[in-house]
Amino acid sequence: MKSTGNTILITGGTSGIGLGLALRLRDAGNSVIVAGRRKNLLDEITAAHPGIDALVLDVADPDSIARVSETLAVSHPDLNVLINNAGIMLQESLLDPAGLEIAEKHVMINLLGTIRMTYAFLPQLVDTPDAVVMNVTSSLAFVPFPITPTYSATKAALHSFTQSLRIQLAHNGVQVIEIIPPNVRTTLLGQQDDDQAMPLDEFLNETLALLAAQPDATELVVERARFLRNAEANGSYEEVLAMLSNY
Repeated sequence: MKSTGNTILITGGTSGIGLGLALRLRDAGNSVIVAGRRKNLLDEITAAHPGIDALVLDVADPDSIARVSETLAVSHPDLNVLINNAGIMLQESLLDPAGLEIAEKHVMINLLGTIRMTYAFLPQLVDTPDAVVMNVTSSLAFVPFPITPTYSATKAALHSFTQSLRIQLAHNGVQVIEIIPPNVRTTLLGQQDDDQAMPLDEFLNETLALLAAQPDATELVVERARFLRNAEANGSYEEVLAMLSNY
């Protein structure tokens, strides 16, 4: 991925990793569009950060995705980077019937949302130079966090989808990058004050440094995420799963 001169759409761009990426990438000389469900937050972001554009988008709604795709094909025909970042992470009890609705929301937003966004924007991206699809997954794709079972499952599925996407697009000139965050201090699961979570600025610094050093990277994995990312390969999977089970 080139470091500057891109036109970038970021889903889930009103807070946390999405907003952090948006601001860093804008400051690096890219045109950035943030997308999210809440118009009031989008208005606050565009007012506070000149140069950021915004669109209302609900990735759980296929009609909303189609409208945004059609809008950006006209307003930003040079769009060349899609960052699929939107997601939710909620605790879920598999013994509680109410947990089923929570599970379904995870699948609708985290997995189907990303798949639908990819299908919607690939026709534009394959015809655009320097095109990139960047999917934000999680280190929990590799070892699940048992209190968030469907979240972990959707991220594992998204990791698999991203690998297949990369192979299918290998001859179309579209780069596919997976960002694999560890536990980061965001509001995703209320861990913004968790001393054990990685500070957001540190995560952004390390991730973007990796991308600058390896512009052809397939995965961006900060050091804090490697013990989960590599747990199965290095034989520590059961130990790491036990640790997460007692968190």
